[in-house]
Amino acid sequence: MHWSYFFHDDIVLIIFRLCFALVLSGLIGFEREIKNQSAGFRTHILVGVGACLMMLLSLYGFTEFMSLHEQVRFDPARIPSYVISGIGFLGAGTIMVNGLTIKGLTTAASIWTVAAIGLVVGAGLYDVATFTTLVVLTSLAFLNRMEKHKVRGKRKNSYSITVRGSARVHRVLSVFEEFQLTIQKVEVLSLPESQKKLLVEVSPSQSYDRTLVISRISEQEGVMKMTHYI
Repeated sequence: MHWSYFFHDDIVLIIFRLCFALVLSGLIGFEREIKNQSAGFRTHILVGVGACLMMLLSLYGFTEFMSLHEQVRFDPARIPSYVISGIGFLGAGTIMVNGLTIKGLTTAASIWTVAAIGLVVGAGLYDVATFTTLVVLTSLAFLNRMEKHKVRGKRKNSYSITVRGSARVHRVLSVFEEFQLTIQKVEVLSLPESQKKLLVEVSPSQSYDRTLVISRISEQEGVMKMTHYI
């Protein structure tokens, strides 16, 4: 490749788009960084800039080849389509499963969105990319606070049950099924000495005999401790 390629008129535009993608992806990454998420500032920047670079490669990387061979046709959307599908594997690395609790879905979604923003910036749609970044930041920052406030305002009906052995967990859950209770959330925590702490949140709108449920759970073999929160 001739050295003049690096000094053509498009190089300024290419550098600007890369820097623009760096700024937008960095803003989202900074929000994830201050939340102490597994993928933070550097990861989001690398994803955003990398996606932008792939789009730029698709738009400008083959122009010289196509000018020499007029019969050749190239689809500029082919490379970006692989970026979108491939970024899912990177996002999956941020998802952690602890018992029945799943964490990292929001960060995985933000990585996928940053990749899309990088592609949009590479295509030159600066206004769309900027607006999308503002929407993402609003969702991550402000809507998260509203969601927490809404959850605090709800009346909870939850049980904290400590059992000995993993097999006891299924027996305790079967009690809730026996009373046809709607379980909204289940979390299983590992404790020392082969103990498990089972956190079960039941729908507060259901009417049932709590005393009977507590008594039934207490009868289960291996149940060591139980607390009911309203």
